[in-house]
Amino acid sequence: MGLPLPSAAPEMCGDAGPWTILVVESDEVNREILVADLSRSGQNVRAVESGEEALEGAAESDLVLLGMKLKDLDGLHVCRLLRAATDTPVIFIGSAASELDTVLALRAGGDDYLARPYRLRELMARIGAVMRRAHTCTQLPPFLERGKLRIDVQKREVTYGGRSARLTLKEFDLLLLLARNSGRVISRDEIVSEVWGNSWSQRTIDTHVSNLRSKLGDRGLIVSVRGVGFMLAKT
Repeated sequence: MGLPLPSAAPEMCGDAGPWTILVVESDEVNREILVADLSRSGQNVRAVESGEEALEGAAESDLVLLGMKLKDLDGLHVCRLLRAATDTPVIFIGSAASELDTVLALRAGGDDYLARPYRLRELMARIGAVMRRAHTCTQLPPFLERGKLRIDVQKREVTYGGRSARLTLKEFDLLLLLARNSGRVISRDEIVSEVWGNSWSQRTIDTHVSNLRSKLGDRGLIVSVRGVGFMLAKT
């Protein structure tokens, strides 16, 4: 099956909806609850029950709410396929609030993980936070260059040594934060506040740093300062 091409990012700032949200959930009850809650909140909602349908519809959506277990494909696998085709944000919704599920979701390219049971207010807050990071308006220059690292701030594209790297929203935001503060150690608390809005534990930072090192192909690019935080190495 051919994967959909990425759609152009909407020209918007902050977390002002409504958004077009694709709900991908095999469980009929959970799917209908999500659709009802989101519709009541003023969002444009489309619901599908399979990973195959998710791959076909994600590029036309502003956000994907993805179940961990689908009837045809594993949700983690679906997210990896989505990441190869589109930059549409993905929030996993699962049945267990375990650290393992959270880490697996992040490693697969998810932008957030929300466990049931949850309140609608929390769901909308998570969606708003992800969408703010996806479409942040800043006064930064259009490009940042740090040695072999080049960041197109407006297009949210990264190259390292001339090689393109496809990053998730949080990976990009973390790298941009470090690049903006080149030569300064950024504390874990500051990273959590700036990138995650205090909605994640500090342990998730290590996962994202590891992902960035792998995707950029340079294990030494991001320096760990024990007991403090991280900084971008001189390149």
